[in-house]
Amino acid sequence: QVQLVESGGGLVQPGGSLRLSCAASGSTFSINVMGWYRQAPGKQRELVATRASNFFTKYADSVKGRFTISGDNAKNTVDLQMNNLKPEDTDVYYCYRNERGRTYWGQGTQVTVSS
Repeated sequence: QVQLVESGGGLVQPGGSLRLSCAASGSTFSINVMGWYRQAPGKQRELVATRASNFFTKYADSVKGRFTISGDNAKNTVDLQMNNLKPEDTDVYYCYRNERGRTYWGQGTQVTVSS
């Protein structure tokens, strides 16, 4: 079993920055993918950014050039640096980890972009 603990998030003005962090613990496997989804009430969960243990990264078109995903394979962590935030980035952000055919989720952290 793998547990994910998220930190970061909060309230920020448009154009501001936030950093989300996620740490995995438990029976982790070295080959994995970690990343972030986001979801607004009544909407489908949307992939924001993903990072594989082989360093491959992928971003949603809506965040390219503004968000940067990074991580530490040895520490089983993944971070999401979010710059130039927009009101439409307001959502609950969920960390996920995929390994050995299973997907694990964090509890979610609220990001609100508002003046």
